[in-house]
Amino acid sequence: MSAGLLRAGLDIGGTKILGVVLDGDDGIVASLRVPSGSGPDAVVASAETVLTALAAECGIPVERFTSIGVGIPGAVDAGTGVVRQALNLGIAELDLGAALRERVGRAVHVENDVNAAALGVARDAPGSLAYLNLGTGLAAGLVLDGALWRGSRGAAGEIGHVPIDPLGPECPCGQRGCLEVMASGSGIQRQWGAERAPDAAALLAMVAAGDARATAVVDRLVFAVASAVRLLVLADDVEVVAIGGGLAGGFGAPLFDAVRDRLREWEAASPFLASLAPADRVLAVPRDRPIAAIGAARSAAALPVASVMPTEEWSISG
Repeated sequence: MSAGLLRAGLDIGGTKILGVVLDGDDGIVASLRVPSGSGPDAVVASAETVLTALAAECGIPVERFTSIGVGIPGAVDAGTGVVRQALNLGIAELDLGAALRERVGRAVHVENDVNAAALGVARDAPGSLAYLNLGTGLAAGLVLDGALWRGSRGAAGEIGHVPIDPLGPECPCGQRGCLEVMASGSGIQRQWGAERAPDAAALLAMVAAGDARATAVVDRLVFAVASAVRLLVLADDVEVVAIGGGLAGGFGAPLFDAVRDRLREWEAASPFLASLAPADRVLAVPRDRPIAAIGAARSAAALPVASVMPTEEWSISG
């Protein structure tokens, strides 16, 4: 394979590292998934393994990649490459950029994983979007006027602890009815109690069978996701709110349909909200699209980024 413009991107998660190599047209020319391990040493070693294997598949040494980017959960200083409080990975603080640069022989750009995913969702026409990630937690990444928006202290999009129901479930942050405690994997588990919560398919089946407990959990989920969409539209007037993550993928089309229905109910009661049409801005991210790894590669290359344009890979109907 010709070296050309080959950009590597890694999505480091709590259980896996997914790596991709993009060509000049953002096409995926190589990919690899391995366990991430736990602790700084294991994470760095696994990341090096993925980068080395991807380079070998492309027929080049690692240092010949045009750029290398990494998306990782936690508080990330994108300027220095330091990540803090990536607790699911056993990392309190790690200078990941420097550690990987020492191992692979070239600069590595490090980005928060949700921000990287927002860049992975972005397309090549000017505009704005929010990527709402529903996984173990809840957060959003923002691409405004073609550029990633991190905020003044790197906290833009951290909407998980915005309370929307003062009578809702108690959140670990000390408030009640936060978005995250109602619309995340950890939140659903917290609502369910000591026993392990059913997965998405089982919850939907229980709702269909009339189970009151499951119905309450799913109703809260729909209300919270619709509230998050409304918040992002009202706060930032983004053209698209793309929704993805493991929890969203597990519920699939029933969740997206219910969220749009709830938004349309609110639009029917509010001419102002109807004028903004938040229901029409909701976009389902394909479950198998490695958006965080793609975005990590794009962030490192500093390519122009812009809004999502639906294609055959993207479904308005979920």
